[in-house]
Amino acid sequence: QVQLVESGGGLVQPGESHRLSCTASGITFSLYGMGWYRQAPGKQRELVAHITSGGSTNYADSVKGRFTISRDNAKNAVFLQMNSLKPEDTAVYYCNANLGGEYYWGKGTLVTVSS
Repeated sequence: QVQLVESGGGLVQPGESHRLSCTASGITFSLYGMGWYRQAPGKQRELVAHITSGGSTNYADSVKGRFTISRDNAKNAVFLQMNSLKPEDTAVYYCNANLGGEYYWGKGTLVTVSS
């Protein structure tokens, strides 16, 4: 079965940095695009960052310049480095794997940015 497992959620102070990880199994990882999405209370799920199988990246305007997505195909892992965190970054962050029309999702990990 396909599994995506996020880790690294927790409480972070504004202005600090944090890193999320997602490990995938059950897929040929190197062929998939990988993304990070987030959903804040009362809001729709939104794309935060995406990295293609070839390594091309794109980011939501709200995080551009602060967040960096990367992948390690040897470890079947994708990461989200989050710098200069703001309270509005508080959300459940979800890992996504995509190929063609198929999407797989992790269960999410909560990041709370608060002093």
